[in-house]
Amino acid sequence: MSLSSKSLAIVYHSAYGHTAKVASVIAQGAQKTGIQVHLMDVEHVDWDVLDQADALIFGCPTYMGSISSALKLFMEQSSKRWLARTWQGKLAAGFTNGGGLSGDKLAVLQQINLFAMQHGMLWSGLPFMPTGRSSQDINRMSSFLGLMTQSDNASAEITPPEGDLETAAKFGAHVALLVVRLN
Repeated sequence: MSLSSKSLAIVYHSAYGHTAKVASVIAQGAQKTGIQVHLMDVEHVDWDVLDQADALIFGCPTYMGSISSALKLFMEQSSKRWLARTWQGKLAAGFTNGGGLSGDKLAVLQQINLFAMQHGMLWSGLPFMPTGRSSQDINRMSSFLGLMTQSDNASAEITPPEGDLETAAKFGAHVALLVVRLN
């Protein structure tokens, strides 16, 4: 089974562009494997594409230790799919970006994970060992539940740093390759 016959959708909320940048890099990493990738902001969701995708990756900024209200609204709007079990058995993963090193990003990934579990989805974490703590290192925040990136409260043109973006690309490729392994 080829990756070109499989698809992955990335649904995200991004108020200032940082999370959109991370979502785009995740998509680039996934596309390098040959899988079809659909990238969409929560305000422009194509529900049919989500229903047909083999994997869904959800992301948002970390706001006050929680998911953004826009992602929460998307989650609530998925209730008909929850009831019909439309996404049951699909692969799911999550990511978040925040200004601080912690900012309680883990709580956001836990909320996204719980949402996926409510839908009966299969969860993929971030399997990469941390290579250090500098902004150039892979998985510098030692996250395993999902992808965490940091924006340092600077503009999206200069942040998140290179290591976080490289981790995001590897994360996208990892999820894409899991799609084929599961099929």
